[in-house]
Amino acid sequence: MSNPNNLNNTAKPSRSVLFGAAFLMATSAIGPGFLTQTSKFTAQYGAPLILIVLLAILMDITAQMNIWSIVSVSKMRAQDVANKVLPGLGVALAILVAIGGLAFNVGNVGGVALGFNAMFGLNEKAGAVIAGCLGIIIFINKNAKTIMDKVATVLAAIILVTVLVVAIISQPPMGVVASSLTKFNEIPSMFVALTTLLGGSCGGYIAFSGAHRLLDAGISGPENVGHVRKSVLQGCATSGSVRILLFLAVLGTCMIGSQWNAVNADAIINASNPAAEAFRLSAGNLGYRLFGLCLFSAGVSSVVGAAFTSVSFLKTLHPFIAKYERQFVVAFIAFSTVMMVVVGNAAQLLIIAGAFNGLILPVSLGVMLLACRNKKIVGEDYKHPTWMIVLGVIVVCISLYAGVKAVPGILNLFG
Repeated sequence: MSNPNNLNNTAKPSRSVLFGAAFLMATSAIGPGFLTQTSKFTAQYGAPLILIVLLAILMDITAQMNIWSIVSVSKMRAQDVANKVLPGLGVALAILVAIGGLAFNVGNVGGVALGFNAMFGLNEKAGAVIAGCLGIIIFINKNAKTIMDKVATVLAAIILVTVLVVAIISQPPMGVVASSLTKFNEIPSMFVALTTLLGGSCGGYIAFSGAHRLLDAGISGPENVGHVRKSVLQGCATSGSVRILLFLAVLGTCMIGSQWNAVNADAIINASNPAAEAFRLSAGNLGYRLFGLCLFSAGVSSVVGAAFTSVSFLKTLHPFIAKYERQFVVAFIAFSTVMMVVVGNAAQLLIIAGAFNGLILPVSLGVMLLACRNKKIVGEDYKHPTWMIVLGVIVVCISLYAGVKAVPGILNLFG
């Protein structure tokens, strides 16, 4: 089978590259939007949100396991797979993903700026400019992709430890959480949360970030699909653990024992930066500083992930983009920085971007499922597991239904 991207899969799987791809995906997910969305929805819905958190994690694993497998086995980027399914579909998918990635990246730059503000009191516009420069410095380095792997791994560890510390300090009521696991009747009232959390976990560019990184590293083909799936599990386990810990940290802040603290909950919901307020209420000035470190780490890694993956979609649309890929990444980050300085309001934008990317998920996953048994795409010998197809179809149906039901609520976000 020909390879339109001239990708070579002769290289032996590198453990550092596999870890790097996993953490690139995880840290792309654990961005400022992830922190903002989870904090605000936890304060809004309380303990029953655990059902949405767990459902989103399971759907995340299912979606990315399918997407990474097909991208890897086909040796083609997602937009090329889509074009094989239906000519022109890949172009539409690439444009959707790039728009979603840009929306998130504007907020990611703002997230780094808010992190600087929390840690050092730095002006947010100055922080945004520094954030953009950091992303550009990574990409102009000749070893940019190696640096990206290492940065993603280190920042993922910082975020995980930071959120764990605050979760312990806030003392969440685990009994209340456990009893909420049976409140399935409350799920329909939280469809906006489900769509937004999915968008922040595996919507838009995020589901493809690690898969495209492995393609560029030469790790592809049926012989490597087992390694690819392990990388998916590592990434989803990381982002899922942080999601649960963050939920528990914010819930503990919103409850005293088993009693709901409406004052704290309202303060988080109405704050210009919900996650920052949750950390401050939980652990005082120390919590606020820890939040700054966490948000800085999440923002830097997400700027890297969004820019890399968005351009990886665009570069197969025209040889000019492929030839000047690094320059386009730099321009992508620079434009995101300018937009953040001009537009502002990062928190609101991040929730809208998450919801928009959540609406993209059933499209992107559906396209991959249509390709999974097409021999012209995956080859004669590979057979995509039936159980993965069935679970994938279920995720498409749930995310599509939740997305449609959530549209009125999402439109209200623009109000």
